[in-house]
Amino acid sequence: MARFGLPALLCALAVLSAALLAAELKSKSCSEVRRLYVSKGFNKNDAPLHEINGDHLKICSQGYTCCSQEMEEKYSLQSKDDFKSVVSEQCNHLQAIFASRYKKFDEFFKELLENAEKSLNEMFVKTYGHLYMQNSELFKDLFVELKRYYVVGNVNLEEMLNDFWARLLERMFRLVNSQYHFTDEYLECVSKYTEQLKPFGDVPRKLKLQVTRAFVAARTFAQGLAVARDVVSKVSVVSPTAQCAQALLKMTYCSHCRGLVTVKPCYNYCSNIMRGCLANQGDLDFEWNNFIDAMLMVAERLEGPFNIESVMDPIDVKISDAIMNMQDNSVQVSQKVFQGCGPPRPLPAGRLSRSISESALSARFRPHHPEQRPTTAAGTSLDRLVTDVKEKLKQAKKFWSSLPSSVCNDERMAAGNGNEDDCWNGKGKSRYLFAVTGNGLANQGNNPEVQVDTSKPDILILRQIMALRVMTSKMKNAYNGNDVDFFDISDESSGEGSGSGCEYQQCPSELEYNATDHAGKSANDKADSAGARAGAQPCLLTVLCVVFLLMQREWR
Repeated sequence: MARFGLPALLCALAVLSAALLAAELKSKSCSEVRRLYVSKGFNKNDAPLHEINGDHLKICSQGYTCCSQEMEEKYSLQSKDDFKSVVSEQCNHLQAIFASRYKKFDEFFKELLENAEKSLNEMFVKTYGHLYMQNSELFKDLFVELKRYYVVGNVNLEEMLNDFWARLLERMFRLVNSQYHFTDEYLECVSKYTEQLKPFGDVPRKLKLQVTRAFVAARTFAQGLAVARDVVSKVSVVSPTAQCAQALLKMTYCSHCRGLVTVKPCYNYCSNIMRGCLANQGDLDFEWNNFIDAMLMVAERLEGPFNIESVMDPIDVKISDAIMNMQDNSVQVSQKVFQGCGPPRPLPAGRLSRSISESALSARFRPHHPEQRPTTAAGTSLDRLVTDVKEKLKQAKKFWSSLPSSVCNDERMAAGNGNEDDCWNGKGKSRYLFAVTGNGLANQGNNPEVQVDTSKPDILILRQIMALRVMTSKMKNAYNGNDVDFFDISDESSGEGSGSGCEYQQCPSELEYNATDHAGKSANDKADSAGARAGAQPCLLTVLCVVFLLMQREWR
């Protein structure tokens, strides 16, 4: 018996040491959990030093645990804050890009108009002197309307430019026929001959086409940048559902309750939770990508035929050429006007005003040479701005469908993609076995981690989808040179081929659109009018059928 006493004693000591070591490991494990818990600013009295029974836990495992009830509740709030913070960081970066580019474009366009007006004023004062000063308000009004169109939008560019040339013809007609007295009624008759006589040559037609295309594209592109900025800003503020909040807690901090403080969530496990929590954001992707494509189309136009810089820089030269044309053809124009409007009444001999001198209108302006071409908006040019924003637009494509992956790529949220075995799968340190679900609300019915109500889309997201859809339609029409107000906020007006790159003369006529952008119209007015039109669609369809049959009979 004594012979077995020493081994038995050693064995008992070994068992006791193992038990003490296990207790010490448990104490260390909970001590580390407690240390990290306190480091987040929480009360250390909430955290036990040793494992306790977990029957009080509602989400995390109810076995032996390092978490009290207070810890679970605070970890739940912390997991939501962590989620909001990471999503906000991803979105804020994109939002800042669009905000800065919009500011730069807006600054550039406004300064371009200021410079063009200043250049015209200086050149016309130098060339026409007192005659220009007497009529300078006409040119000032032109730039006021161009600025108003860019800022507000409720200006019909075609009508405004027609009015400018008609008023210029009246002033010029008076100057070249200063020996006559003209009443307001007579001058109104003169203005009616603007289109027929073409006193300014082909300049008004070309300039109207160039200005309309360029200003529509520039304004719509700037609006697009602002819409992108606002959409990202609104969607970046996420509010997790109760089911999402539970999944976030389980993924982020329930491992701490098990003492696994250094084990990060498995990447695919994180992906499923993020796709469930960001299901509504995923539904933005389709319209967002269409919007980005439309922005890139307009960007190409801004680099080419719709370049507002190439239109505005030489506008003083073009208007001067038009004035020269009028002077060169003044005799023929006057004779035809006298025939159409009647002979004017000569001024009394003592009141004859001095005729305009040849030298006053003989000078022609020379355009800036490329090396002399001024730069605006902090020394940049439209080409440089567009090249930069095109790159950013391409990077922003598929942002919403890749957002869950972007969040899980953050090392604070999940383990790396290659660390598939030593990661937290929601239950323990092991491989995550479930497949990753697709993006968007409709794909969350079988999400193994987050229960999502697929029948209730988020209203805020739906509004942003509508905003993108309307802006995409505007972009496609701006690409074709059409200034359009969209009364219908549905996608019925954005059919296939509206961004096909047709030439201006071959594009759909204005009859197919409601021309001129009414910027003051509220979103509620548009929604109400859309509802009214929905009820009128059967009647409209009937009318269209009748018209089609009549046209078919006419063709025969």
